Amino acid sequence: MLLRVWQGKALRWPLGVSPSVLAGRRIGALQRRGKYLWMPLEPASAGGEIRAEPSPGLLLHLGMSGSLDLFSSAAVAPRRLHDHFEWITDRGVLRLHDPRRFGAVVWSVSLDLPPAAGLLASLGVEPLEPGFTAARLRAGLAGRRVSVKQALLAGDVVVGVGNIYCSEALFVAGIDPRTPANRVGPVRCARLVEAVRQVLGRALEAGGSTLRDFHDAQGRAGAFQEQAAVYGREGQSCRRCGAKVQRIQQGQRSTYFCPSCQHR
Repeated sequence: MLLRVWQGKALRWPLGVSPSVLAGRRIGALQRRGKYLWMPLEPASAGGEIRAEPSPGLLLHLGMSGSLDLFSSAAVAPRRLHDHFEWITDRGVLRLHDPRRFGAVVWSVSLDLPPAAGLLASLGVEPLEPGFTAARLRAGLAGRRVSVKQALLAGDVVVGVGNIYCSEALFVAGIDPRTPANRVGPVRCARLVEAVRQVLGRALEAGGSTLRDFHDAQGRAGAFQEQAAVYGREGQSCRRCGAKVQRIQQGQRSTYFCPSCQHR
């Protein structure tokens, strides 16, 4: 049961409802879509039963540096400088910590109605689900003159392939990140789909990547960056061929690649 919420400094978007509206609701099963989390807040009837109707809820985004920390009711840590939102429940406290305040907590009357529906509308397919196929990737890249790396990072073709994993997947697939997206044919799209899945699978096993302040729900840092083939290895020898790894800027993001192993 959600007893009340606490708000600190403003996040990227306004909450969109009075915090008092949230009190007394039951938190349903969380869902993920891309980098968003949907927290259903089911209104209870007078008898305590959940109504059989679409639930309103909160759409959460952690931004670039946000994290969620869960504390038991008996061991709630003092709030820190960058704690900006808090769910006080009958089972403990869930707290959003976000140093850059790029994250958001937004009320929506339904996942299928604005503002939630609008924020989710442009998201591409999930990379680890069956719908992410070579044909779908090829269709999404066709007609785009931007580089294949920028097309992947845009998020409207496939979601969740961030800067680190994009560089790594393009290396595994043998594709130069500067290649125009519309020049990546069916065979290379098939290789890239498998490379994305392989890299993300390895990243999940390693607990993600920690370059600054990322940690998981248990407070552990990720270790994928330690096994990266190209990311963060400018000037070092390629683990595959021995050539020097290069770094370039693409869309204000650093891209790492091997000029010998990856081809346009």
